[in-house]
Amino acid sequence: MKRQQLLDKLDREWGAFSASYAGLTTGELEEHGAVGEWSVKDILGHVTTWEDECIKALKLFQQTKRPPRYGGVDKFNAVEWKRGLPLRQVVRELQESDQRTVAFIGTLPEQHFAYDRPFRHRIRLDTYGHYPEHTGSFLAWRKKRGT
Repeated sequence: MKRQQLLDKLDREWGAFSASYAGLTTGELEEHGAVGEWSVKDILGHVTTWEDECIKALKLFQQTKRPPRYGGVDKFNAVEWKRGLPLRQVVRELQESDQRTVAFIGTLPEQHFAYDRPFRHRIRLDTYGHYPEHTGSFLAWRKKRGT
């Protein structure tokens, strides 16, 4: 996959993810139980955290280092990284994180997209491969609620 193909895919999946919660009220965004025990706001913070971890991992890969494992995905997800933050801050950080991610990917040498499996794998897991999981959850929750 080339850089532009990846950025296009990232943009498409981000758009679908953003649309999946667009128009929800503050109360709906903060209502627990949208995805398991989590609210939509909690998931937005969760996505921000994973995007930020993606950039950290890619920077470490550039130094031929390995990113921390945190005891596995479930343990990492169990940490309430952004749950106590106000909704406005969570949404702002989500938008900023997406902009940072796209900008950082834009700085990577083209060879990482063609040949470097750890780069491609991590980008997929933490971004365009991650968004659809939550897009689907949000859409199912909205359908169930009739919103």
